[in-house]
Amino acid sequence: ARIDVTEVAGKPGLRLATAHSLREIAMAAREGADAVLLSPVFATRSHPGAAALGTVRFLLLARRSPLPVIALGGMTRARAVRLPVAGWAAIDGLA
Repeated sequence: ARIDVTEVAGKPGLRLATAHSLREIAMAAREGADAVLLSPVFATRSHPGAAALGTVRFLLLARRSPLPVIALGGMTRARAVRLPVAGWAAIDGLA
């Protein structure tokens, strides 16, 4: 899991890691991430060949994660409503 540190007003902020599996989530936790970007939840234009996790697998991984999970990949407001789990936020895309 690669960890990126965000900056807020020039000071270090959240340590975010990308993950695609429970193994990568566990690695991010061991390396000190504050949260994980779990992807791709659904098919996405930015990664056309990537296998999507789908709703069931995403929810399973999010519930087992020791870290807050940020849903990434093909997210829309309608899809976010169908993902009823505490500790995650939906993101449609990153700039």
